[in-house]
Amino acid sequence: MLWGYMIMDFKEFYRGKRILVTGADGFMGSHLTERLLGYNANITAFVHNKELKNLNHVKNKLNIISGDIEDKKTTELIIKNSPEIIFHLAVDGYIRNSIENPLSVNRTNLDGTLNVLEAARQLINQRLERLVFASSCVVYGARPYPINEKGEFKPSTPYAASKAAAELYCYSYAKTYNLPITIIRPFNVYGPRHTKDVIPLFIEKALKNEEIKLDGGGKATRDFTYVDDMINSFLITGVHEKAIGEAVNFGTGKDISVRELAEKIIKYCNSDSKLINMPERPGQDLKLCCDNTKAKELFGWQPKISIDEGLKLNIEWNKRRLKNGF
Repeated sequence: MLWGYMIMDFKEFYRGKRILVTGADGFMGSHLTERLLGYNANITAFVHNKELKNLNHVKNKLNIISGDIEDKKTTELIIKNSPEIIFHLAVDGYIRNSIENPLSVNRTNLDGTLNVLEAARQLINQRLERLVFASSCVVYGARPYPINEKGEFKPSTPYAASKAAAELYCYSYAKTYNLPITIIRPFNVYGPRHTKDVIPLFIEKALKNEEIKLDGGGKATRDFTYVDDMINSFLITGVHEKAIGEAVNFGTGKDISVRELAEKIIKYCNSDSKLINMPERPGQDLKLCCDNTKAKELFGWQPKISIDEGLKLNIEWNKRRLKNGF
């Protein structure tokens, strides 16, 4: 099935579907939720706080469940909702926090996933069609070459280990209970509403003409994917039958050094920011680059937005954010 056809077919497939999105008010979760609303899906947003930040403008179109993903009550709440599709994106996703608070991050990322899996197990004889789990490229650890799905897990941080462990539980539930699970391994995602990672941090510093600090001199490389392209990966794996039982990388297949990234941001912001070399961060993976062959072969998926175009879009969004004080 061709990728172009799949994009056109999303609206038909998702119209009226009962879909639950965990982490719906987060960065990727909010973009996914908005896209699904555009297809007239029946969306339940599972969020940590009812005071929405990213989805406040569409809250009247949502069924909102407020809860703590690591609480066992999560399972009951999801079962009562009886979704046909679950997109599980709830996460404590910041590596520095996992280094400082590994037990807390594990509870959110592993225990939370187990609660979702338990709900899926009990829903399988009802109407559940698909559970899509958002993992991460960091489960692999660094490689000197583009990483394909055959790469073994070598997590470098507690965050990466928690995602790897959650994946293993997904595999075990799929095999033991015959659950229709798909695992997505996104490489670094950026775009509007992302405020706590390297790109938004660098953009904010550049717009204020402040120093930009580079861990390890910025020699580490990353494969950055714009959020719109990554949301397409969720939508297609929620639709496509070939996605069931698979773990699939999604990324551009092109990495860029953090130093070069900072230089581009300074240029596009017309900034006077200076680059400052810092010591290496603990657990730093020096190279993460996606081999997206499997995504292309299974689904015809490929990214559409280049790093330069994506950075410019993100800079404009950050300008508006800073101007409006949010």
